[in-house]
Amino acid sequence: MQDSNRRDFLKGVAVPAATLAVAPLFVPRSAFGANDRPAYGVIATGGRGRYLNKKFMKTGCQPVAMCDVYEPNLQAALSDSPGAKGYVDYQELLAQPGVDFVVLAGPDHHHMPMLFASLDAKKDVYAEKPLSRTLEEAGQMRKRVAGIKQIVQVGHQRRSSLMIHKAEEAIEEGMLGRVALVKAQWNWNIARELDNSALPGKIDWDRFLGTAPKRPVEPRRYRNWRHFWDYAGGNMTDQGAHLMDTVLRLMKSPPPTAAVCQGYIAKSIGQEGPDVFMASFEFEKFLATWSLDYCSSYENGWSITFLGDAGTMIINEEGFEVFGEPANEKKEPVMTYKGGIPVESHIDNFLACVKTRNQPNCTVEVAQRAVAGPHLANIAYREGRKAHLAADLLTVS
Repeated sequence: MQDSNRRDFLKGVAVPAATLAVAPLFVPRSAFGANDRPAYGVIATGGRGRYLNKKFMKTGCQPVAMCDVYEPNLQAALSDSPGAKGYVDYQELLAQPGVDFVVLAGPDHHHMPMLFASLDAKKDVYAEKPLSRTLEEAGQMRKRVAGIKQIVQVGHQRRSSLMIHKAEEAIEEGMLGRVALVKAQWNWNIARELDNSALPGKIDWDRFLGTAPKRPVEPRRYRNWRHFWDYAGGNMTDQGAHLMDTVLRLMKSPPPTAAVCQGYIAKSIGQEGPDVFMASFEFEKFLATWSLDYCSSYENGWSITFLGDAGTMIINEEGFEVFGEPANEKKEPVMTYKGGIPVESHIDNFLACVKTRNQPNCTVEVAQRAVAGPHLANIAYREGRKAHLAADLLTVS
């Protein structure tokens, strides 16, 4: 990609038609204007924020502003982005002239306020998943984006994966027959006691807390914010939103109507959410289970198994296989597809929509449905009961 001007932005970028909901196959060279490259800012430059920053830079976009409450993260992002301005307050970043869009990669409890502020500033938005910290926030976010002119893409990159589309086609063609049970799992051997030693660098603690309850500085809450209920939904929504989104898409289903969940903290001493759990979901026409074990690398990573009366599909990071029914002893697949979940395709789709003003592959509405089931399971786990989800995706009984 040439860095000279916006005319070359996304030159030659082709997105497979099968991966797109409404975006064009090719993005015109004159994507934004005649003189400048599209400029963007990143709000929250932790590991994921800096990762996305590098991906956007490779498209030819220009990083002009970085924001983070933790000084080492901000300095690392500025080092990656020569010429960009640094901020601690994201409202100041949003007020910087010449920012075409923003990338939001903050903790879950900041997702709603950061999105709302970005929309108020008339910015297009690429926002990390899961959509929200709670069911109620997801509903508020969906209402807020209704009728807006800005483009909002939520980071469910499986929505732009050709592999997932091919799996969808195989199921639509009837290769599995009737699917009565879906089993999702995620295994990583990464659980350990949380590190609560002092942070090596300056942090604006009050800004990190934001709308969350006020409390004294506790370094592990910053390092491991995903695992505290004040800031996120734990592993259930962090990984579960990805897997649930794939289940909903391939099964052509609304979110589950009910959930139960059991789990516990096996090794991650100091956190609030479980590092081992098993959730079960009731859908209108099938059942699904979702297990996570962060104490084992057996069948490492994620996978989803769709069990049908005519065949079974196993899909994971590398692709998918379909086995006939009944599977023979050697388990020889009748179909194999090698693929992956490249974030680049999702970014390309977002940038295409910024140009065309078409809706992206993962709208707020899609992301709300994806996270509803995991939120429901968290409620079931924390309250020790079966939780039921109303049709509005907000009411739980």
